[in-house]
Amino acid sequence: MNLQNLEKLSVAIFIFPEVEVLDFAGPFEVFSRTRLVAGVESRRSDESAPFRVFTVAKTADVVSAVGGLRVVPDYDFATAPQIDLLVVPGGFGTRSLLRDQACLDWILQVHQQATQVTSVCTGALLLAKLGLLKNKRATTHWGALDFLETLDNTIVVERQQRVVHDGIVTSAGISAGIDMSLSVVEALFSREVADETAHYMEFIRSR
Repeated sequence: MNLQNLEKLSVAIFIFPEVEVLDFAGPFEVFSRTRLVAGVESRRSDESAPFRVFTVAKTADVVSAVGGLRVVPDYDFATAPQIDLLVVPGGFGTRSLLRDQACLDWILQVHQQATQVTSVCTGALLLAKLGLLKNKRATTHWGALDFLETLDNTIVVERQQRVVHDGIVTSAGISAGIDMSLSVVEALFSREVADETAHYMEFIRSR
């Protein structure tokens, strides 16, 4: 493998007021810790890192997540670079975002340009609102499954699945975002790379 010419994929994680912390932090950890060379030592360098991971918010203002964690976004909508893979997390804040046209328009714009769009937890509600899950299989947090169905009754709501791949990748609540991200790593590279990442994180994957 020629690591000198390794072109990193840009992973954008959308953050917003009242975003669930593990919804965005779990995927951030997976994508930022993935390496194409096995072993702990490879994690100390970005040389074999296939992803460039960053956060994006509507504005450059500090974002207050669920529980009060304050996060400074790397970019706002106006300054975000090209995005290959988008992670739309959930949290209590998704309910107000269903009425935030600027955020909805941005997600739709990224969807039209990105290679892959994913969601964690109630982030799927935003994708459903945009019609991006029409006639697709999808899931979300167990407490929002009925709401997901209400937003678009063409969605085949998977009530027992932790991660669902159907063009767009959706996952169940909170910690399921780690499994979702590892499944994307596996799809892009290999099970070995995903399992190595999970092993480094001391995370037991759901199969």
